Parts: sequence; structure tokens; C-alpha cells
Amino acid sequence: MALVEIKALSFSYPGAKTAALSSIDLSVEEGDFVLIAGPSGCGKSTLLRRLKPTLSAHGLVSGAVIFDGEPIEALDLRRQTSEIGFVMQDPEMQIATDKVWHELAFGLESLGTDQATMRVRVAEMANFFGIQRWFHSPVSELSGGQKQLLCLASVMVMQPKLLILDEPTSQLDPIAAADFFDTLKRINAELGTTIIITEHRVEGLFPIVDKVVFMRNGEVYFNGEPRDCAELLNNEPALSAVLPTAMTVFSKTCLKSMNSSPAPLTVREGRSYLKSLIESGFSSSKAASNSANGSKRAYRGRIKNERSKPGDKPVISMRDAWFRYEKNSEDILKGASLEVNSGELLCVIGGNGAGKTTAIMTASGMYKPYRGKVLLDGKPMSKYSDGELFGKRVGVLLQNPILSFVHDSVREELEGVIKRNKLEKSKLDEIVGTMELESILESNPYDISGGELQRAAIAKLLLLEPSVLFLDEATKGMDAFFKEKFGTLLRRLTSHGTAIVLVSHDIEFCAEYADRIAMFFDGGVIADGTPREVLSGNNFYTTVAARIANGIVPDAVTANDLIASLLGDRRK
Repeated sequence: MALVEIKALSFSYPGAKTAALSSIDLSVEEGDFVLIAGPSGCGKSTLLRRLKPTLSAHGLVSGAVIFDGEPIEALDLRRQTSEIGFVMQDPEMQIATDKVWHELAFGLESLGTDQATMRVRVAEMANFFGIQRWFHSPVSELSGGQKQLLCLASVMVMQPKLLILDEPTSQLDPIAAADFFDTLKRINAELGTTIIITEHRVEGLFPIVDKVVFMRNGEVYFNGEPRDCAELLNNEPALSAVLPTAMTVFSKTCLKSMNSSPAPLTVREGRSYLKSLIESGFSSSKAASNSANGSKRAYRGRIKNERSKPGDKPVISMRDAWFRYEKNSEDILKGASLEVNSGELLCVIGGNGAGKTTAIMTASGMYKPYRGKVLLDGKPMSKYSDGELFGKRVGVLLQNPILSFVHDSVREELEGVIKRNKLEKSKLDEIVGTMELESILESNPYDISGGELQRAAIAKLLLLEPSVLFLDEATKGMDAFFKEKFGTLLRRLTSHGTAIVLVSHDIEFCAEYADRIAMFFDGGVIADGTPREVLSGNNFYTTVAARIANGIVPDAVTANDLIASLLGDRRK
């Protein structure tokens, strides 16, 4: 029997012109691990919240959701809490206490669990998740990865039948995200817990899920096994942006039409496929004609670096900066130096807690270092007033963009920027179109998805056309489809002289669009150079394409690099 049955489910938010969900039919068997994917605003989060009545939004509903044989609305609050676990995108929104041990026990305390049972369950989960070392720590001292792991453990301590996760790794670095996915795999395999997850980071999920569900415009348009997704690319090539790199390379090089082997999902399978492809003498003529008689020609070798040249004069220069949040606290920045030139896109990468956010807040003038200098156009930041600094000169996207919203709708927020700065009203329509905000203009910022919120916050900055943009996790929550448009937008801005500093955990995005990458560790820059210089040869802080290509196709760090090399340096 299915644990979850969704039957003809439709849902519309109050006042909305279009339905958020439209006639959804979906069945999830007990023990299944299901990935729900699709563009931002397609209804993924709305669907997940219909599976947890206490989190469901008000609106017009039709159809039914059956959980363990009963209508989900019929479940009492105790069963909803204990049997359906929900992990949100932002751990700060879910953590309720100040100590790790108390957070683990909080749900059981709320259910009135006896002390003996509580101690055993908390101890068991602390061991399972490796929390013993920070069991007594204040929550405020945890890294982003630790906080998200704590949220997961505090849900699992209640032994739910169904675990729901809404983009849980959006704020995690690559290593923490991989560890998180490994933990989910263990929960599913060792505990038999049914898992439903939405996530834009699919590389680590495709190899471990049982089923992939793609949504768009509030509807399900694909429901099947992960490897079957390769077939979708025949009719919808744009879907390559949301599929694993190995599968995309497989599809674009057309081996599927010449060989019956299944599509590769993992780095290991991708490397095996790539080696067999080159050993067979694969050539671009084969790809074009699907003929086994084409002339034998291996890959063309090294990839060309096609980047426009930024200006040679630093717009922002941070030199030997030291910063701590309190007088007696530990230093976060330890002699950090960073420069960005006009017309340059600099991406800053590194683990959670490495000092990335603190660095760009310091470089932007929002924080003041207690030692070192920060210059804007050769002039110390301290010489500028806030009015001179923020607006036309410097724009800053905060890590939590909701903090920059004060009005009841996205439209009011953007119009407020227009009025305060006496800008042309026509500019509003241009930016709204660029950031694809038409469908959410009348929505409250608290009611839209994380990706939509990011786009709205960036739109506020773009209206002012600052000469330097500092973007903290700008691609967080963005779907793969819009990220391509966003990357093109950033390149267009740099071509007009805008300097951009982007902090990101999205290594693939950085590799594709950055002029330069700076890698942070322990409060300072440990590597600085082009994407190929910084990412080539790494094991974890690199792209999946680079792992697949390592030792086989020199210098390939993106899927496009790999495909272009195999097809004779012709970009596809």
C-alpha cells in the first residue's frame, strides 16, 4: 500500500490568477526516496506543504491527499508532528532552542515523551548523526552544515514515517552538501524512512533516489526512474541544465543512438563512459550523422578560455584586513586581501565558516576592519558617507534577502526604490522582465519561494545600477533554467564595466561564468586565479565535469568544455 497518495490535487493562493497546483496525481510507496524537481515557482514547495497540514497555506483546495490510508486532514496534531517530519531550506527558521541537546529533545518534550525514552532516543540520534562532539554547544556557534544536520536529527528523533525536505542544502558548501545527502541515503536504507525532497542540487541525488518527478506550471510532466530522464533530452534539450553532468554529456554526444548502454549518473560511470567513447575513436562526424563509419578522431585537446578582458585598475581593494564581531571573540578575517577590477566577475568560494560573507561585507564597507585597509576607487571607504557609498556606487545582496523587504508586496518594494531615487518608471518594467517577476508582483515577499525572493532582492539592486555589486549566495534557491539567464545577465553587466563579487557554493555556476575565483579558508584567500587555475586538480572544490574529465580531457572544468572538446571544440 502507498504511504502517500495524491489524487487530482489542485490549489490556488488567495487572489491568485493561476493555480499553484493543478490536478496532481502522485503515489509514493513506503520506503521510496523521491526527488521532485522543476523551475522556481512551479509548485514544488507548495506541494510539499500540502503533505504537512500544519504548514499548508490557506487557499482554494480540491482533490485529496491520503497518508497511510487516511485523509491527511483527519490526522490529529500529534500524528502530524510525529509521523511527518519536515526540514526547511533555512535552518534558522526551524531551530527553536539555544542548545544542541535541547533542540534534539524539543520535539519529544512537546509530545510529552517520558524522560527515559527521551534520553535513549536523543542519545541514539546524537550517535547516528555524529553530534556527540558538539552535543552541549550553543546553537549560535554551529556552522551552516551543523545547523541543517541538527534540524534533520531533531526531526528524525521522533521516528517519522515520512521525511520531507525542501531544498535543504541551498546554504551548504559542496562537502557539507555531499555529507548531508549521504546521511539521507543511510536514513532511507537503514531505517526504511520514506523520503520526499525538492532540491536544485541534483548531482548527488540522482544516483540514490528511486524516482524523479519533474514539475512545471503546477503540473507533473514526468514521473519515472532517474536513468529514464535521459530520454527527456530528445524533445527538451534545455533540461540538460537540471540533469547530472554525466547524463548531459552522454546525451549531447549522441552515444545513446549508437549504443544500448544505460545513461551514466555518477562520476565513476561518467569516466567509464568517457574513456570508452575516446577509445572507440568517437568524432564529431559520428555525433552529426550517427554513423559508425565516420572518420576516427579523438577529442581536440585543450579548451580555449573565452573571456572578455576586465579593466586593469582595481575598483575595490581590501588589503590585509582583520575583523572580529566582538572585542574578545576570535578573528573571522585574518589578514584577508581581495581585489576586483571594473568589468570583472569575481566568485568567492570556500566552506561554511571560512569567512566569505564577512569578507564581502568588509569589502563593501558594511563592516569596518580593525586592521587593514579597504579602498573604493583608490579612496578609503571610511572617507565616504553611507549616502555616497550605498546606491549608485555599491549594491549589496544580503545572505538572507528577506531582511531587505519592508512592504507588503514585491511591486510596492520595487516602486519604493523608484520613488526614493527619482528613477524613470519605465526602468521598473525593464527590470521586472529581466528578473522574471511578473507573476509575483502582487505577492507578499514572505509568500514567495526562496528563488523568487532572491530574484526580487537582486531586482532592487539592479534598479540603482551600482558600479560595484556584492552578491552573497545570489544563486541560492534559483532553478537551473533561470541560473543560465542570470549568468548571462552578470556577463552583460560586466561588459558595461560593473564589478561584481559573488559568494557562492555553486561551483558549477562559478566555473561557467566567473573571470576569476578566490577560494577562502580560515579567514583568508588561499587560491586566486581563473576557474581552471583554481578548480583543476581539486577533489571536492571543483566541478563534476572536472572530476569526470580528470586525466582524460585536459583543462575541462564545465560540461560545456567537455562536450565542446568531444565535438571538435564546437560549443553546444
